[in-house]
Amino acid sequence: MSDTILETSGLTKEFRGFVAVNGVDLRVETGTIHALIGPNGAGKTTCFNLLTKFLPPTRGTIRFKGRDITGMRPAEVARLGLVRSFQISAVFAHLTALQNVRVALQRGRGGSFDFWRAESVLDRYNARARELLDQVGLGEFATVPAGQLAYGRKRALEIATTLALEPEMLLLDEPTAGMTHADVDRIVALIRRVRQGRTILMVEHNLSVVEGLCDRITVLTRGRILAEGDYATVSRNEEVIAAYLGSEAGSVAHV
Repeated sequence: MSDTILETSGLTKEFRGFVAVNGVDLRVETGTIHALIGPNGAGKTTCFNLLTKFLPPTRGTIRFKGRDITGMRPAEVARLGLVRSFQISAVFAHLTALQNVRVALQRGRGGSFDFWRAESVLDRYNARARELLDQVGLGEFATVPAGQLAYGRKRALEIATTLALEPEMLLLDEPTAGMTHADVDRIVALIRRVRQGRTILMVEHNLSVVEGLCDRITVLTRGRILAEGDYATVSRNEEVIAAYLGSEAGSVAHV
């Protein structure tokens, strides 16, 4: 059985009396793709923000690789190998795809003045940047400004920049949101490729993606864990069906 890489205990976040995340005990096992799903307003993105320290919890603890990271800052957590992407693609539109990845690689220099460096000083990162672009299927777009890339390719570029930080665990916030069917297929194939040697936790609304990609699923509703298990287990859970469909008949697979 795999070791637990990320674990929360009693994780809670309140906003002026509103409880967005309520006593969540989450365990993510090393090397798995784990999905966090639930109806709108279930607390999924808030939970992500807590895990990556963009929000402080009201109560509870978070442990990564056995280490308590509850009080750490986002940059500290990222340096430990826990890195996230965001629901809205975040790239530098006027930089090329190669330059976007290179900016992420420059983090290894440890300085804050690279924008004033000669181009030749930073060229050392080009080979690795091209490797990462090839890994996400963007090799032929290296010289294209990011703002000119199709939406699905922008998301792939964001994943490439995230991989440049060499994460041991990758958190993906709705990686297929707003995509065409072809782009969804491309991103699913990409996630399968980059999972090698990594753990992935993802928030995803597209349940056909979850069904075909994820080893384990945690269902949230109203900030609480409603059910956990593989897709076959949670899709037959009557409480999960009710949470998604209310009184309508059917299964989660039809959502």
